Amino acid sequence: MAGAYDDRDGKIWMDGAMVDWRDANVHLLTHAMHYASSVFEGERCYNGKIFESRRHSERLRYSAECLDFEIPYTVDEIEAAKQQVLAANGFTDAYVRAIAWRGAGEDMGVAAKRNPVRLAIAAWEWGNYYGDAKMKGARLDIAKWKRPSPETAPSHAKAAGLYMIATMSKHAAEAKGCSDAMMFDYRGYVAEATGANIFFVKDGEVHTPDPDAFLNGITRQTVIGMLNDRQIKVHERHIMPEELEGFEQCWLTGTAAEVTPVGQIGDYNFEVGALTRDIAQAYERLVRQ
Repeated sequence: MAGAYDDRDGKIWMDGAMVDWRDANVHLLTHAMHYASSVFEGERCYNGKIFESRRHSERLRYSAECLDFEIPYTVDEIEAAKQQVLAANGFTDAYVRAIAWRGAGEDMGVAAKRNPVRLAIAAWEWGNYYGDAKMKGARLDIAKWKRPSPETAPSHAKAAGLYMIATMSKHAAEAKGCSDAMMFDYRGYVAEATGANIFFVKDGEVHTPDPDAFLNGITRQTVIGMLNDRQIKVHERHIMPEELEGFEQCWLTGTAAEVTPVGQIGDYNFEVGALTRDIAQAYERLVRQ
């Protein structure tokens, strides 16, 4: 399946019913379009099985609660809907996007308690998020925008509004010929890429930012578990910008990114080393088992 995302063949699950892809629309005065009252999940299906599917469904409901609304479907119902979408489109390998939002209703202002909460699930075939960077190492810009304090935004929710600065940062990076951008947090510590967590290697040990101001990704947690199984020391801590010069390897993790090596961040270069390759290959085996 290819082409614009609003003009494709296929089926999308919306509010309990399967609808034709081109008919999966919302009204102009949908609250989420104006006030970012929306949460979502990105998941990958491998060989007919969505990796960590239930954890994603649980996080979707948690994210909604962080934004002060409740999704009118249980985790079990969300799980069943995802399977219906895959079956309806004939997919065994696909990217799955579940999204919940405050729809159009009686309220059209900041407050929206009287508006219905809606849920939709779509799936499509999607290759490597970073293209050939998955093999040779992505090149990252350094973003001017910073991840906000948890006191100013629900940083532990997978909320659409938190991605505005990510989109701006990624556009700026692409204009420089980069695949993505690394972001700092509000204190100036290394945080993450625009849609992926980040890991570094030095002297055989792994260092990754403490997720106290950004999403603690499910892939991130999976990879830390893999490293622990290999008895490789993992330091989850605050990382200062000047430390980048001393790191030897770097990779990104995320559902879309999977495990993607990084070859360059700004003026800093990294090798696509043995540990990076081992974790990337082991993750690929894990999700397809």
